[in-house]
Amino acid sequence: MSIKVSPPPGCTIDISDPQVQEAAIRIQASYRGHRSRKELREKGPPRILQNLRDVILVEGSAAKLSCRVSAFPDPFIVWSKDGAQLQDGPKYRYVFEDPDVVALVVRDGELSDLGKYTVAVKNPFGQTQDSACITVEVPAKVSKGPDSLRSKRGCTVTLKADISGEPPPLVAWLKDGDDIDEDERVFFDVGDTSSILTIKNAQPQDSGKYEVFVENNLGTDQSFARLDIV
Repeated sequence: MSIKVSPPPGCTIDISDPQVQEAAIRIQASYRGHRSRKELREKGPPRILQNLRDVILVEGSAAKLSCRVSAFPDPFIVWSKDGAQLQDGPKYRYVFEDPDVVALVVRDGELSDLGKYTVAVKNPFGQTQDSACITVEVPAKVSKGPDSLRSKRGCTVTLKADISGEPPPLVAWLKDGDDIDEDERVFFDVGDTSSILTIKNAQPQDSGKYEVFVENNLGTDQSFARLDIV
């Protein structure tokens, strides 16, 4: 049984009017498109429409990984880092942005946040996933400077500084404001987390103010110590 709906009193519609016909065509096309999209979304597993991208996270700041997905009904989202599931909370925040973007916000960036992050998108028809990496950048820093020393002539003296930074910082040692010219007696080594200045057969002329200086593309830092040879 079909039901005919009449226009409101005082209102007439001329179906032969080109504008009326055009509007009807648009409405029908829109409905067919909506129905097709709905039917399409109801079939098959979720899909990734826009992939995750690698992100650089600066220490102390926040970073966001996001991707665009297609899934109906609404999917279940799980984020993980290097294979370990991440819980939604103060550190890691699950974000859902209309209409189809899912994201993970990583707060209070630190070097340990470096790694591979994966989003798993699941619904009753199946699941899919995508991954990207977070690279962490840390300003160069002298986390613990060398201690001032007093030593006897002829002894071997070492000055140690604990350093950090990502990318790994360039390191220089200075004496009384001038770069130290390394040789077999006076030299320094640079490791992953420290730098050590070694002075063999120390002499009174080695006394002075020593500085360790670190630098990378995010910043610089330095620390001083006093050495007295008697």
